[in-house]
Amino acid sequence: MDVLVYLIPVSLGLGLLGLGAFWWTLRSRQYDDPEGDKHRILRTDYDEHPKE
Repeated sequence: MDVLVYLIPVSLGLGLLGLGAFWWTLRSRQYDDPEGDKHRILRTDYDEHPKE
């Protein structure tokens, strides 16, 4: 049970590190794709009634 004293803070620290990295990617606009959106909206091969 003594190992939990080390594992819980380490896991919380890694979780916060991952959350911080995700937040940084959001703030630096790495998920934006305005060029792809521009081309995607003009595509003519869009199927309004897909086969079921």
